[in-house]
Amino acid sequence: MTTRRISPEGLAFIKQWEGLRLEAYRCTAGVWTIGYGHTLGVTEGMKINQEDAEKLLLIDLSISESAVSRAVSAELTDSQFAALVSWTYNVGVGAMRKSTLVRKLNGRDYSAVPSELARWNKTNGNKLDAGLSNRRAAEAGLWARGAFVSSRSVEPATPAQGSMAVDVSKLGGVAAAAATAAPALTGLSGVHWAVGVALVAGAVVLAAIYLLKKRDA
Repeated sequence: MTTRRISPEGLAFIKQWEGLRLEAYRCTAGVWTIGYGHTLGVTEGMKINQEDAEKLLLIDLSISESAVSRAVSAELTDSQFAALVSWTYNVGVGAMRKSTLVRKLNGRDYSAVPSELARWNKTNGNKLDAGLSNRRAAEAGLWARGAFVSSRSVEPATPAQGSMAVDVSKLGGVAAAAATAAPALTGLSGVHWAVGVALVAGAVVLAAIYLLKKRDA
């Protein structure tokens, strides 16, 4: 089985959230860490250069990439795969394999992934961590960039003739961006969900105005 590799976008995403430290430090869990979140064999006072950090990251990522490839049977887009690799790299292979997220995803419940990711926002002491919450939200956003992968038995719906379907590309500006963002609302909650709803609602209003003006022209 050939191990799938994350995209350059996914690699950049993980680098951003791990951060680069060229001198050993203790992470929030008290583990000596260096580079882009590397922990194996790290001791106090250890120093590396950026080239070493890049090599260690690729080695560590290969473990997460292989684990996700083997544990998840559902078809994934590049963005979805990258989101899961980032999450696995952060929480560990063992936790990923035993997770409800993987169980639901293998049952083809794609919509459950964002909310399941959001649950992994606590430290080992079971305390809510703002940094982890932000990372989970970013991973959910990365996941949402991948189109829903349906089974082969699902046929795409054909819009009825004379329907009110609107070509988003013709709306322009904020309306187009908000309408396109609608699928990303899945799994969001609280303030984030409210903001998302407001954006999509705005897109609907602008679309309606556009249609009415076009009809009356």
